[in-house]
Amino acid sequence: MRLITWNVQWGKGCDGIVDPRRIAHDVAAMGGADILCFQEMSCRFDELDGGVDQDRIFAELFPYHRSIFRPAVERHEGDVVRRFGNMTFSRFPVRQVSNHLLPWPAASSVKSMRRHALEVVIETPLGPVRVTNTHLEFHSDEQRRAQVERLVALQDEAVRGEKPVKSSAREPYAASSLVQSAILCGDFNLEPDDPLYNSLDQPERGDAFYRDVWRLAHPGEPHAPTCGIFDADQWPKGPNCRDFVFVSGDLGRRIARVTVDDQTSSSDHQPVLVAFRIPS
Repeated sequence: MRLITWNVQWGKGCDGIVDPRRIAHDVAAMGGADILCFQEMSCRFDELDGGVDQDRIFAELFPYHRSIFRPAVERHEGDVVRRFGNMTFSRFPVRQVSNHLLPWPAASSVKSMRRHALEVVIETPLGPVRVTNTHLEFHSDEQRRAQVERLVALQDEAVRGEKPVKSSAREPYAASSLVQSAILCGDFNLEPDDPLYNSLDQPERGDAFYRDVWRLAHPGEPHAPTCGIFDADQWPKGPNCRDFVFVSGDLGRRIARVTVDDQTSSSDHQPVLVAFRIPS
């Protein structure tokens, strides 16, 4: 089972050209993936995407996946609806979708935007898995801290949650987000030496909580850069790692490979691939 997470920057490459087809080409060149988690999808923000609905365009580029787009930002201006958020794709059956709006405390000294975590419960060959696709605040440390705390709380809720009372599958009470096997991935806008990183990678908490797949697959090795390789204008400090995949312990034991494609310049970020072993 293969997962790719990628901040695709609405398909804008380091050459300044917006071309979602290059994203699809690069995914295919990596061997494809059963689950795709993209951040920075734009719809009708003219200066970014040219005024198109990118959720439709990307869905057409991956016709064999079920696609789920949810916005963190949604603005209505007359008949025009502008949206910006994350999009998850799955070749496996999708059972439930939850869009968690993350904390957005006041930060008047810097610009910021609403952030979210798109949670999709997927029936995978490894069983049901909660896949959460997120993109945290860049400018405000305070907001990013609050958002990390909320992501931790969401996993805690799933671990502690009781089984739901039986009810008809056709009524809202049947919905459940209590699947403990979990993948959390995306652009966290923090680096491995940030104290907030240790709030997410907590091996001492046991199987129910998150581990960083890079550390599991490459113990003792520095994280490969996932950003700033090609775009020196946006990232003057050079290559850095701010895109991660965290998994619950049961999935951590299934990791076969973790790689970063450091050759593509189709976005200012690099795609991260995680391959999981499926039991025979």
